[in-house]
Amino acid sequence: MVSEIFTISAAWSRAVIEFAAELDPWMQSAAEVGTDLFLGVFAVLFLLAWWKARSVGSRLVGLALFAPVATVIAYFVSVTVKSFFQQLRPCQAMTELTVIAACDPIGDWSFPSNHAAIAGAAAAAVIIAWRRFAVAAVLFAVLEAFSRVFVGAHYPHDVTVGLLLGAVVATLVSLLAARPMTALVDKLAEIDVLRPLLRAQAPSSGLDHEEIREDDRTKA
Repeated sequence: MVSEIFTISAAWSRAVIEFAAELDPWMQSAAEVGTDLFLGVFAVLFLLAWWKARSVGSRLVGLALFAPVATVIAYFVSVTVKSFFQQLRPCQAMTELTVIAACDPIGDWSFPSNHAAIAGAAAAAVIIAWRRFAVAAVLFAVLEAFSRVFVGAHYPHDVTVGLLLGAVVATLVSLLAARPMTALVDKLAEIDVLRPLLRAQAPSSGLDHEEIREDDRTKA
């Protein structure tokens, strides 16, 4: 079963690499830059999630602040898993093909994809902190994963497992960290200089958003 999956994945990888090799040079350059640039989008989403969460409550602020940490943890888990599977990259195994990205030396293994794990983890962490960014987060995670196949660095099964591994790890550690991060945010919000970073401007009535929602529910 595993060998069949690898055979299919390798065939798909070959087809994508051969297609990419026929593209105009500027398109290939854009793909090579994009495979790293897509990850930068998540830094922007982290900042936006934190900024939006300030208007809701300590829990979401804590989750937004923890999102980069969850992503780093997922990355190290991926690196650890990779060390047990010494699988050659497509560019290392299919040397007759011309790939877009520079091929990493043997010893920098393929399975799972660290880039995809980072993307999957970042997407999951962003969604947990601010669900309205779900579509953008998932879109860029998938684009990042596909780009790794497109430039010849990974097989489809590498990026698929990487996405899932990253998302699962980030989700678990984020949920585990939710309570302590909420308490930390509440504590830090007591410091005047830090409060604006953790709390949005209160409504003119003097009630915060959670109090207003609670009052609305009581009246209902």
